[in-house]
Amino acid sequence: MAVKVLVVDDSGFFRRRVSEILSADSNIQVVGTATNGKEAIDQALALKPDVITMDYEMPMMDGITAVRHIMQRCPTPVLMFSSLTHEGARVTLDALDAGAVDFLPKNFEDISRNPEKVKQLLCEKILSISRSNRRVSHYSAPAPVAAPAPTPAPSSIGSYGNSHNTPPARPAPVPARTVAASPSSPAPKRKNYKLVAIGTSTGGPVALQRVLTQLPANFPAPIVLIQHMPAAFTKAFAERLDKLCRITVKEAEDGDILRPGLALLAPGGKQMMIDGRGAVKILPGDERLNYKPCVDITFGSAAKSYGDKVLAVVLTGMGADGREGARLLKQGGSSIWAQDEASCVIYGMPMAIVKAELADAVYSLDDIGKHLVEACI
Repeated sequence: MAVKVLVVDDSGFFRRRVSEILSADSNIQVVGTATNGKEAIDQALALKPDVITMDYEMPMMDGITAVRHIMQRCPTPVLMFSSLTHEGARVTLDALDAGAVDFLPKNFEDISRNPEKVKQLLCEKILSISRSNRRVSHYSAPAPVAAPAPTPAPSSIGSYGNSHNTPPARPAPVPARTVAASPSSPAPKRKNYKLVAIGTSTGGPVALQRVLTQLPANFPAPIVLIQHMPAAFTKAFAERLDKLCRITVKEAEDGDILRPGLALLAPGGKQMMIDGRGAVKILPGDERLNYKPCVDITFGSAAKSYGDKVLAVVLTGMGADGREGARLLKQGGSSIWAQDEASCVIYGMPMAIVKAELADAVYSLDDIGKHLVEACI
């Protein structure tokens, strides 16, 4: 059965172009379009699509407000379109907090210049997130506002007032599953880890928030984060995490030194490696690699530099990035954890770890943060 898609955008050109691209795939059916967030909610309720593509800036009601309403009234996987700017990154992160599953850069030039590549990427995203865990019978997001909210001014987008001395804001919830939860592993034993390495993709921004906000400021191990994300987004994401968390979070730079209580986020479009002295190396993204940054690259360098003193965690995401790096870590005696299927948005990367029999433990998202504390402190 074809995946039913609702296309939401105030641009007539973009609605038509996205609809044409999706309709050309026999596995996808565009069942409707909407020009603003209010129409999107009405159409979502009436048409019950499998996936919604959503623009952010629209009249009457913006995309983030619409996502919040949809997640309350008819939870549906949402793919956001965003601009490749720092402000666009902040808006996109707000949309993911509101319940969107994934995002794609909205680039009119690419649509005109590389139509086949754009078609392939867009259709793959739609088909993948149609199988995500975002469609649920109950979603515990904040209640929607009574009236359409105006589009926030640029200065207010993505702003957070938390300091490192105040409790972190409550991150967006992960929806409950309609299937039975996966069995959880026993609580971990304490070990003197020299590094915690976390890799993730689709669903990762919210998952990382959930994990890292549980860590105390005196967390004793350095942390590296590898999130599949464009170059324009990682700085804004690191800034957001830094404001929400008690630990310090920053986008990694070449020459950074690992230290306790500091999490370094791999910059988008590049590769992050770690040497035996605890120094970070940022290398150009290799065009031969699908992922920039790549979890396998960072995990592999950690295996070489730290032997059995690494605790690696693989969270929600499409594909199998991280599996081969985890294999190297495992061979060196390090520990590997995987997020369980029930709490993943996309059970791809963790599933690859579990199926390869590399996981020492499988935990739900809500348990990973507290288990990191138990294992390292």
